[in-house]
Amino acid sequence: MEDGKIALYMHAGSGNHGCEAIVRSLTDLLYEGGHKGRPLVMTNDRNEDLIYMTEDKCVFKEEQHMDRHFWAHVLYYIYRKISGDKESFLRYRFRDMLEYAPDLAISIGGDTYCYESMVEDIMLANSMLTKRGIKTILLGCSVEPSLVKRADIVKDMQRYEKIFARESITYNALLDAGLTRDKVELIPDPAFTMFYSELPLPEGWKEANTIGLNLSPLIGDYARDKDTALSCYEGLIEYLIENTDSAIALIPHVVWDRSNDMIPLEKLYNRFYDTGRVILLGDHTAPELKGYIRRLKLFIGARTHATIAAYSSCVPTLVIGYSVKARGIARDLFGREKDYVLPVQELEDPRQLIEGYKWLDSHRDEIKTHLEDIMPAYIERSRCCGQAVSRILRG
Repeated sequence: MEDGKIALYMHAGSGNHGCEAIVRSLTDLLYEGGHKGRPLVMTNDRNEDLIYMTEDKCVFKEEQHMDRHFWAHVLYYIYRKISGDKESFLRYRFRDMLEYAPDLAISIGGDTYCYESMVEDIMLANSMLTKRGIKTILLGCSVEPSLVKRADIVKDMQRYEKIFARESITYNALLDAGLTRDKVELIPDPAFTMFYSELPLPEGWKEANTIGLNLSPLIGDYARDKDTALSCYEGLIEYLIENTDSAIALIPHVVWDRSNDMIPLEKLYNRFYDTGRVILLGDHTAPELKGYIRRLKLFIGARTHATIAAYSSCVPTLVIGYSVKARGIARDLFGREKDYVLPVQELEDPRQLIEGYKWLDSHRDEIKTHLEDIMPAYIERSRCCGQAVSRILRG
């Protein structure tokens, strides 16, 4: 790859280990492809990133936080109000990236178009960058099909030099919206390629007989009742303790104050501590978490990249899904979502989760064999991210 300058943006910080996994895997793929420079990663929190990663393959630069600078906030607000220039906020936020002047800017916030609240900022950023002659890529994305019925979003999508949809629901929705196959490619999430790091197993972990559970507070925003998911997990753990001899590992994958998996997992751990059957993992890097997940018998999880760590390790997995990304990835891997994704919007009774576990357990050998058969080729397709970026950078 030629030494053009690359910037990665829409990185929310590595306290979300899915975000960490994308940065790690993508920079590794670029490095393996022969790119000599270290990409600039615009991050929401540089100090947070440096807890988990080094800067040997990328350089972290923190975004400008307008809310932390009173006068900047006031002046930009007044300017935007008078001029109607909405992009001014994004020029301030990504000032260091604009000064860096990359040849290629890659949006790695793959979920951004899943959430209405985030769409405006990513659209404004894309417009701002392309107006400056910077090529943009939307990488590893999932997009709610309903959103691409909006004309403004279709227009925004057309600005990207290339879009890498990570699953077929998004890919087909973009094609149905009028984007061409020259614009959109179906390439799995780069995190499928991420390496793992194995640490010693904690006390109580049973080799080949530990079931992993991940629960996100985010799914409470999508459930009919915010407490439903927690009560369903409680019901599942009660069932496992009464009907199996498996150990149960509670595995956090996001530890932000604003969205911390440890909060519901600690409630579960405290509820069942006296049984001696439940393990609560602490915070770890994304490769270390994958190292634990790959040694599970089964995994039931809500965070997308926790389930990607499981899938890529051929661990039979049930996803507690709340958006298109869960459905799309399961459909591509298994041909259907049924039995592999339990939509949180439909989660009302612990028996649903128990039945989901029972089906997964009864089919675990065939699921594992299926994943072992398809995963090498699937991961190889994921590696195409680096090659595709290389082609675009060369022009």
